[in-house]
Amino acid sequence: MFWQSSFGTFLLVHTGRSKVTFIIIASTLGPVSFCVFVVIVAGCFFPKRLRRVREKYQAKKQQKKVGNDMKTVESLQFDLGTIETATNKFSDNNKLGEGGFGAVFKGTLGNGQEIAVKRLSKSSTQGVQEFQNEVVLVAKLQHRNLVRLLGFCLEGEETLLVYEYVSNKSLDHFLFEPTKREQLNWLRRCIIIGGIARGILYLHEDSRLRVIHRDLKASNILLDGDMNPKISDFGMAKMFGLDGQTQGNTKRIVGTLGYMAPEYAMEGLYSIKSDVFSFGILLLEIITGKRNFLGFDECVPTLLAYAWQLWNEGKVLELMDPLLLKDSCSPNEFLRYIHIGLLCVQEDANNRPTMSSVVLMLKTETISLSKPERPAFFTGRSENHHHQIGAYTCSVNGLTVSDDMPR
Repeated sequence: MFWQSSFGTFLLVHTGRSKVTFIIIASTLGPVSFCVFVVIVAGCFFPKRLRRVREKYQAKKQQKKVGNDMKTVESLQFDLGTIETATNKFSDNNKLGEGGFGAVFKGTLGNGQEIAVKRLSKSSTQGVQEFQNEVVLVAKLQHRNLVRLLGFCLEGEETLLVYEYVSNKSLDHFLFEPTKREQLNWLRRCIIIGGIARGILYLHEDSRLRVIHRDLKASNILLDGDMNPKISDFGMAKMFGLDGQTQGNTKRIVGTLGYMAPEYAMEGLYSIKSDVFSFGILLLEIITGKRNFLGFDECVPTLLAYAWQLWNEGKVLELMDPLLLKDSCSPNEFLRYIHIGLLCVQEDANNRPTMSSVVLMLKTETISLSKPERPAFFTGRSENHHHQIGAYTCSVNGLTVSDDMPR
């Protein structure tokens, strides 16, 4: 049957039993209008078929993505014999340290390349899941301030991650030992803070995936031969696609007491602002040379509480590491860094800046800073336990406190 309209001439054809209607544009519409019209009409007459086509397309797209991920991961697989030779069969002499994941060993490949091998503890209750997460995640991430994954090994009972070897120890090894801290002058501390900030910014905004680390702390910042920082340990990280998602929630709280944002520690809500909070704690630790768990007295058991008290009393300069008094650290620079740190640890996550803003504030002194609101003092444990935590020397699974060795 022919049908005349202001758009042109149409031919409607009914195909008996199937009842499918075809619409053919005979004239007047241009190519673009024709395509739009066909899509509209198809959506009206074939909704189920279009839905099946879309679902099939999305399934193939996801399958392709998974396939590409597997190819990436498979290309990074190491032979167990190669790792055993490199580490002298995981000799204690090559052991670099111990963490929640397991032990870390130094090794040397046949070509002379030095590596760090993270070995899953057989008694770990969380390792396999974190292992798979870290392989898929870190294989996609490339930045000068992130530790580089070289490969992995899943063979027999062994579950191993192979990283570039970072010659200096973790940041906490230098930061909390007076003799070692002398190597961290003001300029070096500013470089370390800036490098960590850029690494987090890459994870949050510039990488192929949006990544929330969830366990940023001094022991997870490694220092290379030039004392440049590299963020490590992505076993607890959460990653999202490029769909704008920036938050989530979980019933399984993982991370480190003292570095955890209150909304995450108490409600399981994590977001890019959770990492901003952790960065704020790190910044305060780096410029003061003090751990967040201080144990001054019952009123101010944490560095954060102490910093907020001195801020309100106008005595923030009392926080300055005495070693910096001999250095070229100006009071105004120190005060600005404390100010930025307090902005990052505000109790309301919405008030915390993004990492892009933090990076800008760190490198541009002319940018005015807003007044910080009250920080979050939640740590998740009683005051008496704060002192006990400070004495720990290794990680435990779940909520961790760690003092990593070089790796």
